[in-house]
Amino acid sequence: MPAIGQPLSQMSLFDRDDAPPTPAAPPVVLPPAMPSSPRARHELHLGEHRVAYELKRGRRRSIGFMVGPEGLAVSAPRWVGLAEIESVLRAKSAWILRKLHEQQERQRRQVAARVDWRDGSVIPFLGESVILVLDDRCTGAVLHTADGTLPGVPGLTLHLGLPEHASAEQVRDAVQSWLQRQARRVFEERCAAYAQRLGVRVKRLSLSSAATRWGSASADGAIRLNWRLVHFGLPVIDYVVAHELAHLREMNHSAAFWEVVRSVIPGYEQARAALREGVLPAFD
Repeated sequence: MPAIGQPLSQMSLFDRDDAPPTPAAPPVVLPPAMPSSPRARHELHLGEHRVAYELKRGRRRSIGFMVGPEGLAVSAPRWVGLAEIESVLRAKSAWILRKLHEQQERQRRQVAARVDWRDGSVIPFLGESVILVLDDRCTGAVLHTADGTLPGVPGLTLHLGLPEHASAEQVRDAVQSWLQRQARRVFEERCAAYAQRLGVRVKRLSLSSAATRWGSASADGAIRLNWRLVHFGLPVIDYVVAHELAHLREMNHSAAFWEVVRSVIPGYEQARAALREGVLPAFD
């Protein structure tokens, strides 16, 4: 079941050592000790930085590694010695340190993006900021557009049929339910439009809450899209939709597949970057 490939298919945005090359980044300043997973049992110095890492042994032919929210994880064949593994890590130290720094920045932004589920809080919807309004006079949830708002002030308000004393959990659940309904509506519209352009048929569309994938496609025409995509603007949603529908013609990530994507999303790289950099509100 092909899905949007690393690192773009993952909401956790893991970075792998087989990721496409990226332009050289300026040097970053990192603390001597980097945060790590509780499962990290090894550490080494990369330049002046001490980096802990989790080591997994398995039946594989080469050394691989990825940087995720919990730090550096390394996979290696059982027969490869620790000295050889760390030699490879030192050779890739610039890439590893850059990705660790990016993860730190992402985690910082995620903390800043946490929502206080109450009247007046703001959430992203289709790339716009929406203010939450607790309004027990309305039924369900209703989106309002305000004209003549000041620059920098959101012009959209989501009125929730909840009393002012509603709990954070009630507000969160009401918002999530509304967003999921909107996601299905938007995804159905975009899938219909891009299926026609690509000459493919979507037999079933379902919403996903996966923690590690934005979407997936099956050869039988079944498409799954993560409802959290509804936080992004339409260009990003269209990229993911086109990506999954392109799999109905090319069930791989070959050059031919990317040409199919490019045929309907000529500048898909920009949307892919926005998807990678996006920080979404937490619903836990």
